[in-house]
Amino acid sequence: MLSPEALRRIDTEIAKYPADQKQSAVMAALAIAQQEKGWLAEDTMAFVADYLGMPQVAVLEVATFYNMYDLSPVGKSKLTICTGLPCALSGADEAADHLREKLGVGFSEVTADGSFMLKEGECMGACGDAPVLLVNNRRMCVRMNKERIDALLDELNS
Repeated sequence: MLSPEALRRIDTEIAKYPADQKQSAVMAALAIAQQEKGWLAEDTMAFVADYLGMPQVAVLEVATFYNMYDLSPVGKSKLTICTGLPCALSGADEAADHLREKLGVGFSEVTADGSFMLKEGECMGACGDAPVLLVNNRRMCVRMNKERIDALLDELNS
């Protein structure tokens, strides 16, 4: 189900906890699985649950609680723009409108070519650099105006 490298990374996370508490690594295990698979299908979450020795419903509860986990296929690049108040006051609404127009999709939609998914997010902890956009849950882009968005989209398309 997961590659030996992914399992090694999960084992590294498990080792951070007492032997009888390996389920504490569930968030990291889900992130590793998602990074490898692109999203978390039911069978992937079931595998993680079995690997950690916990009920499948408990893994599903974690995966559905946090918005960083994707339970359906996403585009090659998932763009999450913060629309919380500090970002909104700094131009996030305009940036989101520009993204929707450029990509031709609304929030939680994937472009027709499968290249992008646009998501709405909440505080990413960088209010001083608003508006903030996160690429694939890993790369934070700050002060996202139209020009910076266009440059980012060009970069991600190449």
